[in-house]
Amino acid sequence: MKNIKNITIYTLLFVTGVSFFSCKKDFNEVNTDPIGKGSTTANQLLAPALVNVLSANMVRNRNFNNELMQVTVDIGDSEGKVFRYDIRRNVSDYTWNTWYPELTNLKNIYTIASQPESLNKSYQAISMITEAWVFQLLTDVYGDVPYSQANQGKEGILEPAFDKQKDIYLDLLRKLEEANTLLADGVAIVPTGDPVYQGDVSKWRRFGNSLYLRLLMRISAKSDVSATVIAKIKEMIDTNPAKYPIMQTNSHTAKILWNGTNSSTAVFSSPFMINVRAVDFRTPAISAFFMGNMTTWGDPRINQSLGKNNVTRWGIAPGPNGYVGVPSGYDTGSSITKQSYFYSDATTNNPTTLQTDPYTGIIMNVAEVDFILAEAAAKGWINGTGETYYYKGIADAINYWLPTLWINPTDPAVKAYAVAADIDWNDALPLNTTTPGTASKMELIHLQKYYAMFLVDFQQWFEYRRTGHPFLPKGTGLANGGKMPARLNYPLISQSTNPTSYKNAVAAQGADDINTLVWWQKP
Repeated sequence: MKNIKNITIYTLLFVTGVSFFSCKKDFNEVNTDPIGKGSTTANQLLAPALVNVLSANMVRNRNFNNELMQVTVDIGDSEGKVFRYDIRRNVSDYTWNTWYPELTNLKNIYTIASQPESLNKSYQAISMITEAWVFQLLTDVYGDVPYSQANQGKEGILEPAFDKQKDIYLDLLRKLEEANTLLADGVAIVPTGDPVYQGDVSKWRRFGNSLYLRLLMRISAKSDVSATVIAKIKEMIDTNPAKYPIMQTNSHTAKILWNGTNSSTAVFSSPFMINVRAVDFRTPAISAFFMGNMTTWGDPRINQSLGKNNVTRWGIAPGPNGYVGVPSGYDTGSSITKQSYFYSDATTNNPTTLQTDPYTGIIMNVAEVDFILAEAAAKGWINGTGETYYYKGIADAINYWLPTLWINPTDPAVKAYAVAADIDWNDALPLNTTTPGTASKMELIHLQKYYAMFLVDFQQWFEYRRTGHPFLPKGTGLANGGKMPARLNYPLISQSTNPTSYKNAVAAQGADDINTLVWWQKP
């Protein structure tokens, strides 16, 4: 573990360009491991790296994504309220400074798995898949970022160039294609070192191809790549599905199960338990948008009778007016009464709380894949109308949390629920509309996809930026001209330690502010 820690610290310095060669002590002397372990294995690197990335994702999902995307509202009139689009520049530091160091560990898995004495195609593929996962997050949050020269401090690259987002995406697609081929051989890995699939490489292959679909859909509107992207989606789903297995059930969902306890020190304790105080976890109110839809639909995830001791599966506490939310983006100075909120571990009589829930560690779920395919079908890119994928997405999203509710996604009860909730598929609807409050297939799909991606890093935000769906109510108290932020600015450390590359990136991409569109958002 000390080796991993050292790698992480040194890589952060290398990626950001901080030099420590002026130290008086010999580098090898200060870097000597007193335990005497000078090497590691692929399986020893995998779990810590995944846990650290996922932990950062969950923290920022809670206090950034959820506030932007009207899951929660951190009531108050102070500056820096994310739900008002008032984004402080230092918000961008945390994920950058977590993701890049862990990418070193993920890259080292490939290096180790390529050595003659430890050759393993599956670990090579898993390295590529997890790199693609993290670099997709980086480029979708910031835009152009260090990629081809990143994490090469040991090779003397202390000020890595920022690659263009298009080039990053195309190379990530290449990696995922290669990973699929490598995993086809089914080479075994160490089950105890795999917190996601416990050594099942066939599920890693499904995850890799599902991530492949996410990335393809993300850039599908770009005219310079759209034809190739659409053809690839069709190949994967219609032409050659046996070559590209994808997630089909919740057993394929990529997740890390936490231990379910309220310990902040035990192995695999929830990051919500380790990084968030109980009082802070229950502080934000749930938004009127998030709560109102679910109440209107009679969503099973907030049905008290389907939870424990009359508490909903998502651990939502009723407010003074019951299961209702508060408006997001309200004017400063307004008198807002807190309503529904998420129970915390220290809340009295709370048999269910997401703060300790084992199932919150979602990397990517099958329901997201369902809705990707529903969109592809609705657009005519693959066979079908989208209806089957749409209902399967609703069922899989709910069954992840309530696995015995609908044993089969084709259960007639799924459609009956949708009809009663007035969210049933209507093939006569137009594909898309940009007028809030009007119905379309894209709005149907992405409203349900929004709930399916609850707790999944920044994916709600990314998809809203890509599609404009679901329609979110715009409060009159929003900052930034009422515009949803399009990215985060680059961290201050990238400006101070890598100034030339930073300036080149700004010159190529545009001003370093939250309104500059990244490549896949530009017309």
